Amino acid sequence: MYLDLDPVSTCQTRWTDRRAKPAWSVLLPFFNERDYLAATIASLAAQTVSSTLILIDNGSTDDSAAVARAACRDHGLDYLLITEPRPGKVAALRTGLGWVHTRWVATCDADTIYPVHYLAAAAGILARSDHVAAGAYFVAPGVSNKVRRAIARRFLAVARLLPRQSHAGGAGQAFRTEALRAAGGFDADRWNYVLEDHEIIHRVMRHGTMGYSPALWCAPSLRERDRDSIRWTLFERLVYSIAAPRAGDWFFYSFLAVRLRRRCLLSNRIRERQYQHLEGPAFASPHPVL
Repeated sequence: MYLDLDPVSTCQTRWTDRRAKPAWSVLLPFFNERDYLAATIASLAAQTVSSTLILIDNGSTDDSAAVARAACRDHGLDYLLITEPRPGKVAALRTGLGWVHTRWVATCDADTIYPVHYLAAAAGILARSDHVAAGAYFVAPGVSNKVRRAIARRFLAVARLLPRQSHAGGAGQAFRTEALRAAGGFDADRWNYVLEDHEIIHRVMRHGTMGYSPALWCAPSLRERDRDSIRWTLFERLVYSIAAPRAGDWFFYSFLAVRLRRRCLLSNRIRERQYQHLEGPAFASPHPVL
């Protein structure tokens, strides 16, 4: 693990100037995301509440770290840049979590845009005594308010129907730090497969509930995978829906882990995704409608 020592000292100075440490840390792992990082970091810099950005370079070979560092400095962000050479998102998140010293922590993706109120909306959910996690729904960049509200209604209806499972991906999850750590945090020894975003919610919800809100959403990039090998099957999804409330341990560690192991779907497979070439900018609109 390597640290960008200059941002560390800058971060400490800015905390002193503000007289109070931010309530939020944002974990942003990345691997070869240079075309997307600047826009993502700009959206995090525009948040209405302060945060410390913890960037985890998971072995990039395309100068993503230089892009991230420049974007953070351009926006005057408090940030820490870490290199985690062990491949896989779980390893990257585990390393990043070790540097979190705030009440709340969000996991974000390097190819996703976050509206300016994103962290504030997540804080509104986590401030409730029974909520230990918050989940965002996904919309396309630049989508209209009308379309977004329709997506929110469907999303929230499903979440109410199936409250004991995760309905938000890792790009849109936030946690009480103490609950995340009490659940064991991100742990490759326990779970080093894809779908880590669902497995971590299973463990965290032993300590409370997961909340959602029409105001909590984000906009992943429009790039599309050209293969589906890292996804779970329809049958596995159905079993998850049935088992999550009372047999979550069995589902993840005795059922799903075995099936993912057979398909060699370790966490580092996410790094191997191939994407269809997109003409034009990385995001259809760098500023989604609020």
